[in-house]
Amino acid sequence: MTRKRKFDPVAHRHLTHVTAFHPELTRALATVGATVHVPQGWSIMVEKRPADSVYVLLDGDVEIRKAGEVLRTLGPGDMIGEIALLSHTLRSASVIALTDVTALRVEDSAVRALSDMDPRFAEALRSTAERRLQPS
Repeated sequence: MTRKRKFDPVAHRHLTHVTAFHPELTRALATVGATVHVPQGWSIMVEKRPADSVYVLLDGDVEIRKAGEVLRTLGPGDMIGEIALLSHTLRSASVIALTDVTALRVEDSAVRALSDMDPRFAEALRSTAERRLQPS
């Protein structure tokens, strides 16, 4: 059973500053998400593992690696984990914290509910995934 979350004003403030999401969505995300802190050098997600959530980076930088090769660096406001969640596949890459990272973890069920509630959120997830899947 999923625990009911309370509105997190600190996560809301971060989301407001680092994303272009509209106020209703940032409030909803700050209510359904869980703030996580990841120390520098730790993995946030591991390639070829099941996907159960997406993360919105609130503070810090991460490196995306596939088969050990660095693909890109992401920072505050970026989403990670959306590709595997949307495609119902295993994680396509690993994500390593380059610095101490604070992120908002949003579980699959909440992502689906928010996508149903707000087509702009669903589109943001899809367009982010499509952009990242294009050859560089």
